[in-house]
Amino acid sequence: MTADRSGPAFSVHDIPFSTHGSWFDISPVVAEKTHAEDLHLVSHQNGMHAVLRLMPLDSATGERAETHVEATPGLLSWIGAAGRADLAYESPDTVRLRGTGLPLCVAAAARTLTPFSGTYFFHDVAAGAHVFTSYETGRRYRVTVLSGTVTDTFGSQALGSADRGLTVAADADGPWEIAIEELDTARPPYVSAAAFGKIAEAARNSFADFVDTVAPWRSSATPAAELAAYVLWSATVRPAGLVTRPAVLMSKHWMDKVWSWDHCFNALALAPGCPELAWDQYHLPFDHQDESGALPDSVTHSEVLHNFVKPPIHGWAFGHLRRRLSTPLGQTELAETYDRLERWTDFWLTTRRAPGAALPHYQHGNDSGWDNATTFDPERVVVTADLAAFLVLQLHQLAELASELEWPEKARRWTRTAAATQAAMLDQLWTGDRFVTRGVGSGDTWSSAGLLDLMPIVLGEHLPDDVSGVLADRLEAHLTAYGLATELPTSPHYRSDGYWRGPIWAPATVLVEDGLRRAGHHRLADDVSARFRALCETNGFAENFDALTGTGLRDRAYTWTAGSYLLLAEAHATRTSH
Repeated sequence: MTADRSGPAFSVHDIPFSTHGSWFDISPVVAEKTHAEDLHLVSHQNGMHAVLRLMPLDSATGERAETHVEATPGLLSWIGAAGRADLAYESPDTVRLRGTGLPLCVAAAARTLTPFSGTYFFHDVAAGAHVFTSYETGRRYRVTVLSGTVTDTFGSQALGSADRGLTVAADADGPWEIAIEELDTARPPYVSAAAFGKIAEAARNSFADFVDTVAPWRSSATPAAELAAYVLWSATVRPAGLVTRPAVLMSKHWMDKVWSWDHCFNALALAPGCPELAWDQYHLPFDHQDESGALPDSVTHSEVLHNFVKPPIHGWAFGHLRRRLSTPLGQTELAETYDRLERWTDFWLTTRRAPGAALPHYQHGNDSGWDNATTFDPERVVVTADLAAFLVLQLHQLAELASELEWPEKARRWTRTAAATQAAMLDQLWTGDRFVTRGVGSGDTWSSAGLLDLMPIVLGEHLPDDVSGVLADRLEAHLTAYGLATELPTSPHYRSDGYWRGPIWAPATVLVEDGLRRAGHHRLADDVSARFRALCETNGFAENFDALTGTGLRDRAYTWTAGSYLLLAEAHATRTSH
């Protein structure tokens, strides 16, 4: 597909402006559900922190200028009646800004400086630059003026409460231009290596090359593919802190972590075009696997959380990942993955099985990834059919890997365990027309109107036909005009913005669509895919969506939603091309 290499336009109120590898973005979103009037430089080191406010000024009054913001993957612009200012990434830690007719104020976002918080501002005479140091990020932000005039500085070396920053304006003979760097303690003075136009062109081409690699199949029938690729590309950070590999964060809004099941969907989306990046996405949480074999709940720059886990979808994901990678994996890679998957599986079979129990349990809804689903309303420490189904697929994957690695006894053991786990799931949790959940402490059983109860469809071809048929019928009842509602809209517990109690989610969609297809329910799988793709094409890549209106909810630039769109769109394009 021949495309405009400037890429798709987007709203910075929905999707942050950033670049591949960077730990900061330019956005008005400065905290969860919080939009500022001005764009800010927002860093994701040590958490999400708005550091610098970027405000174009009216040259006559010195007040905020009336502008509108335009953004494409390589260039962000403030455009007003008197002129414009442009911003482009020169590198992951440096942005260049240039303007004519509109002076620019660069100011600390925080007014208050204490011994432990806030931003200090001073002029660095050695570097010939102005520097903001942020307690929250632990980093420095250096502003070097390349052309134009500093017309004002304020709050330099100030303590306590004060406005801090500088204003730059154009000279009579040309535009103003500055560089802003995010750095550690010090580096040589900034020297311009290229003209602004060349930097913007390089940024534009970098994204264009990425989308050509990740979505070469795109066409007018998959109109959101380029924007989905931008969401993934721009949310990728370079290794730093506790992030051991290049990582696709879930977002560069406030959901700026890698959760230990979200990463699987991004890995699958990236696999054909960016196999190394996909491999890193799959294995990053495993780099923090603990002694019990458990994966962390989440990983980000400065914290690894172990208070919850996430569901064992990694066997399912690895099977698909292998098929999507352009180069076959070697024995070393297979053995490493086997070891990590084995330890992760043993965690569920030991620490998460009650004495004498055949099936593992969750200790909270968060462990399932469906935090507040109605399945968990009666009790939280529960045996569920979705967990058993995911584990069965993981056991099959271990058996397959053991066979390839020529460990026949291990292969037979995993095959037996898979069969026993599935048999126990059907014997203990299947009533003939539905799966039930059982409290580990009480022994009570119940069912819900939630989609989680139907997730054993992921077993696909492994399910008895009568069971998959019942599940398919029940799944169809969850299908609204926009996709699979996570709670039946007729349920008294349905909430339009209820997180896992109603809204449509990408991972549930992908898992269900795949299970239906492998079970032979192709018409319904096609319908699930088509409705979700249309939802993204109309409403973007939100964390989740109102099941009855399609409105995007919560974080509006979520990578596993974008990755899931790419997966389904590519599969659709492949099917229709044959």
